[in-house]
Amino acid sequence: MNRATLPLTVVEDQPSDEKSRKQQYNTNKLIKRLRRQVGQAVTDYNMIEPGDRIMVCLSGGKDSYAMLDLLLGLKQAAPIKFDLVAVNLDQKQPGFPEHVLPEYLESLGVDYHVIEKDTYSVVKRVVPEGKTTCGLCSRMRRGTLYEYARENGLTKIALGHHLDDIVETFFLNLFHGAALKGMPPKLLSDDGQNIVIRPLAYCLEKDLERLAELRRYPIIPCNLCGSQPNLERQNIKRMLAEWERAQPGRKMSIFRALGNVAPSQLCDRELFDFAGLALDRS
Repeated sequence: MNRATLPLTVVEDQPSDEKSRKQQYNTNKLIKRLRRQVGQAVTDYNMIEPGDRIMVCLSGGKDSYAMLDLLLGLKQAAPIKFDLVAVNLDQKQPGFPEHVLPEYLESLGVDYHVIEKDTYSVVKRVVPEGKTTCGLCSRMRRGTLYEYARENGLTKIALGHHLDDIVETFFLNLFHGAALKGMPPKLLSDDGQNIVIRPLAYCLEKDLERLAELRRYPIIPCNLCGSQPNLERQNIKRMLAEWERAQPGRKMSIFRALGNVAPSQLCDRELFDFAGLALDRS
């Protein structure tokens, strides 16, 4: 080998190796952070208990894939025993690739079930053209999943909502519902028959997007709601993005505020006894 070419070869190879090591380091760091956040949320809200049979709701989007991925990791490391059952609701949307999720889940060896129910036709028939379909679609989807969980002895229903979703929902209720309420990490259904958990409650959407790229999840777009560019949620998302650019960390501050409520400093007479306030100068 020509001695003059040796230094050039070393210089060319080294950046590639260094870049690869850096990428691997960042990947490991991301996965550890997400696993830690999921574990902390599960612990803080007692989301998972010994013997639970958890229905992991898969839509084919990045968030639900990430939730299943992280819960499978948690299941291996957790000191308690619980089972995961992946469930997808096939709403019969035109062009829905029915083979994608079953093939993916079979490759993982995950127990799964596909519920087939044509909610798409109902939504398109009932909701006027140009109006938002999310409200009716989500109610019908939730009712179907609740029924399946109850009939099959599934003790928890895991949904893939993350920190950004929770903050956005708070502002949607604030601006359009005149209510201070959001999307809790753990919820008992109105009829008391189901418990909903959100293991990604502490996870940021940007981290889940990165994980989806790294894992190469077979993403299935939603043609029903994904084609509605003027959704109020998208407006809220843009607002929060602008706030975050102007003041990084503001989104996290808002999320923490949702867990630091002072009822006596608000105006809800049902939540705090303002009428019964009395002096105590003893």
